[in-house]
Amino acid sequence: MAVAHRAGDLAEHVAALRLVDHHVHGAFSVELDRAAFEAHLNEGSPDPIPDWMTQFDSQLGFAIRRWCAPVLDLPPHAPADEYWRRRAELGVPAVTERFLRAAGVSDWLVDTGYGADAILDVDGMAAASGARAHAVVRLESLAEEIAADGVPGRGYADEFAERLERAARGAVAVKSILAYRAGFDIDLSPPAPHEVAEAAARWVDAGGTRLTDPVLLRHGLHAAVRLGLPIQIHTGFGDRDLDLHRANPIHLLDFLRGAGDVPIVLLHCYPYHREAGYLAQAFPNVHFDVGLALNHVGVRSTQVVAEAFELAPFAKQLYSSDAWGPPELHHLGAVLWRRAVTTVVGRWVDDGDWAAEDARRVVDMVGRDNARRVYRLG
Repeated sequence: MAVAHRAGDLAEHVAALRLVDHHVHGAFSVELDRAAFEAHLNEGSPDPIPDWMTQFDSQLGFAIRRWCAPVLDLPPHAPADEYWRRRAELGVPAVTERFLRAAGVSDWLVDTGYGADAILDVDGMAAASGARAHAVVRLESLAEEIAADGVPGRGYADEFAERLERAARGAVAVKSILAYRAGFDIDLSPPAPHEVAEAAARWVDAGGTRLTDPVLLRHGLHAAVRLGLPIQIHTGFGDRDLDLHRANPIHLLDFLRGAGDVPIVLLHCYPYHREAGYLAQAFPNVHFDVGLALNHVGVRSTQVVAEAFELAPFAKQLYSSDAWGPPELHHLGAVLWRRAVTTVVGRWVDDGDWAAEDARRVVDMVGRDNARRVYRLG
């Protein structure tokens, strides 16, 4: 009975914890048909779901039917057709508000650098959720705005610095998607000023759309280091335009050795979360999460969380959903993390390996307190 009491106390503590979702995107602000909705339950492919299958037949799809259906007044495991009918009946604003508020999040750190015309902005996320929301500046998007304005190569570096400083005044962090644009296995040293000017001139003259030039990507990353705000870096799996083997954070070693004490937060990391754990142990300024993966592996999120706790100091881990679009993902990330951490840490408490007090303290650190410290949230 004593074991059950300890586990029950921990579960209640985790359930009551208001999380800081330190890396997230806006929920949809537009109506979708079912095909478009299902397409956004697949992280890797931009293609429509083939008509001979449904994306509900996946770990993510099963998790939605189990944990999101009750939020829409349906029984757990409601069939996909019934789930979709109820969702459509309620409409986007009501569905979004229900899921965001059910997540139990106190603060959202929102990257709006992708698909902003279809999702809630920072203020919209705050209004729909009843929680605080904070901006994260995407470096590559900032560069693309400069190119769209036709800034000449010789003025690019100064313009980037000015715009970054201005954007950072209302932000808590910056973010790089270098993994998508070039991978990590490139020279990541600071480029010389003449290299930046020449690369910017070539890019702007060529139309200046999607930034893939390694020189300008490196320049943005090191401009962020000089700025001093926490830097979020996408690592691990994502859309198929990313070469997964080049998104292993272990390739960032040389960059991390020269980043000083600026907080570097490795996002997602799966399937390289063990490498991220090593880097978090090796560098005092490195932190990481296993967001994004938790939703997509569904019930197997327990294993991912357990592996994340193997090597990395607990003060270096943060909670994230990395939800974009369907508000189910904002809610489900929180549900699956809570279930996983309760199961994993609760087992260690029950086996006598951890004290119950330590378990609660670690849960608070990862779910809330580490993010408050790293991002200096009030």
